[in-house]
Amino acid sequence: MERIIEIPLFPLQLVLFPTAVVPLHIFERRYRLMIAHCLEAKAPFGIVLMRPESHHLQEIPYSVGTLAEIQQIERLEDGRYNLIAVGSERFRIRELRHQRPYLSGLVELYRDAREPAHLLKPYAERALDLFSGYLEILLEARSRQEIKEHLPSDPEELSYLIAYLLDMQDEEKQRLLELTSTRQRLAEENEILRREVPFAQQVLQRNVHLQTHPDRSFLN
Repeated sequence: MERIIEIPLFPLQLVLFPTAVVPLHIFERRYRLMIAHCLEAKAPFGIVLMRPESHHLQEIPYSVGTLAEIQQIERLEDGRYNLIAVGSERFRIRELRHQRPYLSGLVELYRDAREPAHLLKPYAERALDLFSGYLEILLEARSRQEIKEHLPSDPEELSYLIAYLLDMQDEEKQRLLELTSTRQRLAEENEILRREVPFAQQVLQRNVHLQTHPDRSFLN
């Protein structure tokens, strides 16, 4: 059964994934009104990536975004807001509406298609291993196993976290957001991580070498 609701839309140069946390500073009048509406209605808003051809006050969103639930909020004296939002469900825009000062839309909520656990498991295990190794390098952590213990065990949630944290162009993140197969998302992320982990190791080794031999920093 389709779940269709109307929500305020917040076009940004940002791809929000479910479970991801994002801090926002709300200063434009139209979006201050949007947040006030959400607080009064105790309702989320939708974060959508702006298309490159967008202009101020004429933002064109991609058709898939993520609901943002307000978790913490601070209202400043001049009416601006600082807030922390958490991504929840994804949606597809069925119809854009321009009746309010801010953009809104009729959207259909959706999740990844259900896939057999035995098909997902090898992709999730590979992603968990590669991603924990990737974070181990970036964070210069001591224990990959310790990192694994803090990563999501649910394959879909893991795929969102990886997509959110990987260093990619927004358009690439948007494509991963729009996928309806957890297995496909993990498979593509595994390919990216398979390339990125050795590269990150080389960068780390080079930095360590330069710190150990600073007099050779200009030789390469």
